[in-house]
Amino acid sequence: MSAVWRASRAAVRRRRLQSIVIGLVVLCSTTTVVLALGLLAAASGPFDTAYAKQRGAHTVATYDTGKVSDAQLARTAHRPGVAAAAGPFRQAVVDVPGDWLWRPAGPLTVVGRADPGGPVDRIELLEGRWATAPGEIVVNYSGNGSPYRELLGTKLEAEGVPPLTVVGFATSMSRSAAAWATPEQVAALHPTSAQMLYRFTRSATDKELSSGLAAASAELPEGSLRAAQTYLTLKQAFSSLADAYLPFMTLFGVLGLLVSALIVGNVVSGAVVSGYRHIGVLKALGFTPNQVVAVYLTMVSVPAVVGCVLGTTLGHALAGPILKVAFSGIETGRASVGGIDGWVTAVSLVGMPALVLAAALLPALRAHRLPAAEAISAGGAPRTGRGLRVQRLLGSTRLPRPVSLGLGQPFARPARTLLTMAAIVLGVTTVTLTTGLTTTMVAFGSAAQGYGGPRVGVETGTPGNGHTIPRLSDAQIEERLRSLPGAEDVVARGLAQVSLVGYIQPAFADFYRGDTSATAFRIVEGRRPEGAGEVAAGPGFLTQRGLAVGDRITLELNGRQAPATIVGKLIDGDARALESTWETFTRLDPDPRAIDYGVRLARGSDAHAYAEAVEAIDPGLSANVADSVNAPTATVVGFSSVFTLLLTVVASLGVFNTVLLNTRERRRDLGMLKSIGMTPRQVVAMTVTSVAGVGAVGGLLGIPLGVLAHRVVVDNVGVVAFPESMKDVWHAPQLTELLLAGVVIAVLGALIPARSAARMTIATVLHTE
Repeated sequence: MSAVWRASRAAVRRRRLQSIVIGLVVLCSTTTVVLALGLLAAASGPFDTAYAKQRGAHTVATYDTGKVSDAQLARTAHRPGVAAAAGPFRQAVVDVPGDWLWRPAGPLTVVGRADPGGPVDRIELLEGRWATAPGEIVVNYSGNGSPYRELLGTKLEAEGVPPLTVVGFATSMSRSAAAWATPEQVAALHPTSAQMLYRFTRSATDKELSSGLAAASAELPEGSLRAAQTYLTLKQAFSSLADAYLPFMTLFGVLGLLVSALIVGNVVSGAVVSGYRHIGVLKALGFTPNQVVAVYLTMVSVPAVVGCVLGTTLGHALAGPILKVAFSGIETGRASVGGIDGWVTAVSLVGMPALVLAAALLPALRAHRLPAAEAISAGGAPRTGRGLRVQRLLGSTRLPRPVSLGLGQPFARPARTLLTMAAIVLGVTTVTLTTGLTTTMVAFGSAAQGYGGPRVGVETGTPGNGHTIPRLSDAQIEERLRSLPGAEDVVARGLAQVSLVGYIQPAFADFYRGDTSATAFRIVEGRRPEGAGEVAAGPGFLTQRGLAVGDRITLELNGRQAPATIVGKLIDGDARALESTWETFTRLDPDPRAIDYGVRLARGSDAHAYAEAVEAIDPGLSANVADSVNAPTATVVGFSSVFTLLLTVVASLGVFNTVLLNTRERRRDLGMLKSIGMTPRQVVAMTVTSVAGVGAVGGLLGIPLGVLAHRVVVDNVGVVAFPESMKDVWHAPQLTELLLAGVVIAVLGALIPARSAARMTIATVLHTE
């Protein structure tokens, strides 16, 4: 084995450039794979771990206590299919009049529990203690990090209920309540429903969960079940943003793996072909065929392992900010999303070298079958029969001689040419995909910015949030904003947390007053809400609740209900939010008030001067100039650009290796051509032309693949429903430019070895013969 190792080390030193190529290719590909697998793992692993640790409920069911007794509910815990259950817990709804802690005005679901433990939904206390006496409440905190300790002692004063003091902050992965109090305290809040928490023996799909709940409640009176929430809905909400990035990151990871396999196979095949004499010498010295194969496999394993380790390290470094963006703004609870899972690291460190060995094995077996005498007699001379015939045919045309010679070279090594072309095809596919994604996202970002001049957002202080309360009324504020120089349009927005009758989780409802026609681009199905009782929501909101355009829902706020119809599907939106009109708001709240205003200015207006003028009107107003950069657009374009750069470099390295092998094999031919008068510039032209044609063909094949990949990605982004106008991004001039991408990749990879071949002297070539 020591002889194999010594021969392999010598091969690595002798083929430094190929070793560097393999190392860089594996580094780039490993980085891409680590990021893709890391995002895939983070989209489900932390949630599943935290949910299992807290014994989260598979289904949280709410029952009408006017139709069913506690004894009847307790018996459902022993029904077939129920693995464990907790409850019944009485449940009351408290209407919070204004902003309280981090919550807007709206319903607060309070559940009575004597302690945070139990067989299902074990609540984890984050700060303070559990409520044990009347007038105490523990608030659910599902955000990132920990709640502020100084908020302990905050009082909740709502109409019709006694004052409640916050004594603790806790979190439930089941999101079974917004707050908890003692059973006696909840009884004093006049509860009208009770909660049961179930874990079922079969819970992998929505169908199994529905069947389990139906079996558990089969003996209860009809209509007693008010609402039900499954853990699959919560899991989907947890990973909704990550799922948006996952399709294109996974696609880039697969492309990286394919390119790596092609280039490694190309490198080893070239090493075997150009090293016939070396193989013969090894066998003549007593190396067995298996040992010769081991030499070549070890030769590629050394740089592959180094590149894999460095790529994994780089992937870990990039994972932090990427995961932070992918999981920003969601309720994570105790699910920790902080880095790459250990199994991702293990798969990368073991899988990438294994892929390299598998890609190298087939060409290395040629060395296994090659007899020593044949290998020594073959030497390093290439077989140029087919290439020579094509060159002669092209020589009879009017093409310049360096061009005709270069175009015929790929036919001398058709297998190597095909591998190189495949790498270029994947490179062009990546460039095409990125170009399409960028165009789609730029169109999305431009539409989100709207038309007209700059925009200014104006926020108002509201009771309970610690801000200064405006002295002016809602109508006076809007009138002043419209009267300031430069203002063209003002849209007011009200916000409330409303209950959806029949659904456990509340929704954040945005109510708009003013001309919202400029946001019509956001509707991909149906239309904008225009009258009372009309709402629109994003794909995440509709999917998680099983709703569609045309369905009817009932909104509830402060004991008032308003039936509503879903009239539009938004291009995007928070899975917890919906949009409606000011007329709907007045049905739910007799004294509605805007929390902020969006002001569109005339073109050329000074937005900063307008913002200063707004703050001078009333100390309770805060104005900010809207950012011109769309965050989702910047994120997707940034990720795509990084991955495209990595894979383009990898594809160019594949071309570099091919040209390097070709020039080394043809040293004798180059010397002869130079001896009869070929200039260095003509050598460069011939060498670059030898891959430019391959690059052009690769561009023709890669463009349709990239177009197809673009369509697959944009059609599977769960949190965004792109309209057809944003998907149809391909036009003739753009496709012509993409056709040149294959040529550019080929030329970039060929320039360095081409210049090296041009500088090679005739004496150097003849000295090696």
